[in-house]
Amino acid sequence: MVTVFRISDGLFSLLSLKLLFLFFVVVVCHPDRGSPSPSPSLDGGDQHNISTDTSAFNRRSFPPGFLFGTASSAYQYEGAAAEGGRGPSIWDTFTKIPGKIRDGSSGDVADDSYHRYKEDVKIMKSMGLDAYRFSISWSRILPNGKVSGGVNQEGVTYYNNLINELLANDIKPFVTLFHWDLPQALEDEYEGFLSPKITGDFAAYTDVCFKLFGDRVKHWITLNEPLTYTKDGYVTGDFAPGRCSKSINPNCTKGDSSTEPYLVTHYQLLAHAAAVKVYREKYKANQKGVIGITLVSSWFVPFSPSKDDLEAQQRALDFSYGWFIDPLIRGEYPQSMRTLVGNRLPKFSKEESKLVKGSLDFLGLNYYTSSYASADTNPVNSLKATYLTDSRANISNERNGEPIGPQAASNWLYIYPNGIEELVTYTKEKYNNPLIYITENGVDEASNEDLSLEQALADETRINYYQQHLASLNKAIKKGADVKGYFAWSLLDNFEWASGYTVRFGINYVDYKLGLKRYPKHSAHWFKNFLKKE
Repeated sequence: MVTVFRISDGLFSLLSLKLLFLFFVVVVCHPDRGSPSPSPSLDGGDQHNISTDTSAFNRRSFPPGFLFGTASSAYQYEGAAAEGGRGPSIWDTFTKIPGKIRDGSSGDVADDSYHRYKEDVKIMKSMGLDAYRFSISWSRILPNGKVSGGVNQEGVTYYNNLINELLANDIKPFVTLFHWDLPQALEDEYEGFLSPKITGDFAAYTDVCFKLFGDRVKHWITLNEPLTYTKDGYVTGDFAPGRCSKSINPNCTKGDSSTEPYLVTHYQLLAHAAAVKVYREKYKANQKGVIGITLVSSWFVPFSPSKDDLEAQQRALDFSYGWFIDPLIRGEYPQSMRTLVGNRLPKFSKEESKLVKGSLDFLGLNYYTSSYASADTNPVNSLKATYLTDSRANISNERNGEPIGPQAASNWLYIYPNGIEELVTYTKEKYNNPLIYITENGVDEASNEDLSLEQALADETRINYYQQHLASLNKAIKKGADVKGYFAWSLLDNFEWASGYTVRFGINYVDYKLGLKRYPKHSAHWFKNFLKKE
């Protein structure tokens, strides 16, 4: 919660004067006392010792020009699924399969930002946000997935209006070109990212976007979290398109978790690189923008200081983070993956390696949680050929019965603020200190219809989460990490993929029963205070 100090009107008592003098000595003469407390050690100390008083820690604690924003995605926010000429995506299909979404819901309406974008921009403006990250729905621009099928002018008009509204309110648009909602037409034709054909179609789609919006959009993100798209879509089958091996998920009717994840990742990377090539060759010189990709990773803490567990920590990082960033920085997959996955791991040709290497002007980085990593010594697992066992690392959220941090509403999210500092510092040291934007960071609470509105708006856990993670990120920046911005997930409660509307990540509450009315949570007020420029 936010601590506010006030001095009442009227005469000061002698005690009041003494207290003021003590405050002057402690805070003014020793300003370091007002800075965030040190982050805990990696082996799981006290994660809750950072003050939430924004008078001591606020936007001025970050370098000049540092951007603060919030993030969203098309399928989770826009709604209007059957309006404005939009074609179906794989998520429209997936949500209609019984049992795939926890509450049986979909993004058909979501937050209805398609119709209420002006209201949402007004909320951003009132909070003092500098930037807004949103995604373009591929099938709203190209209903059939391909340029040959025609460009949907109604979709173009919507994004033009949104971009112009943001700029009119001094909010920079950060645009993600693919946030998991692949046009169903391409999935039907050639199974989407399982085919090399996706590279050409993605490049053509992004070309349309650069041409239409690049005069105003100066920050482009090709893909959002390709790891999640691969892992949940092709390993566990929990996300669209729902492919996996039956040995992993008996409900899967198609897929192979030993080979498909590696193919999908390979073609995502090649599609990303193809889009970057288009932008750099045709648009960058005139439009003067930058283009990158958003990756996600947990931080992994070694279960013990043993050599085996330290090596397992590195493999865990390689198989989740290095899998994507190594090709982008070095032009090849991590050595541990090449060794352990063998022939199931695709190889980049010399031309492909050259195309992928260096294909980013900045790195978007999403961080939510951390886990323990230990060596997997089970001989049975070494005989299984799936992504889940290939790394030879056991991943867990607790050690000796103690969780790595408090658990949020989602069963995968444990609050571990140190992880963002460690992940950013690791990136700085191992990957030549790339320019980074934290493109997502946030925490959820469970939806609870029994709560009053007043209770639902009281999200002190989220305030503490943001305060602690921003303080941890600030430490990485002071160590020299080239971080230029931070985007909180998320501006509004929204459709949370397989969880539907059962959890809420929003800084602003959305009343799904009463006309999708938006209400600022306590965290929205906290951010507004944090972001004050004077």
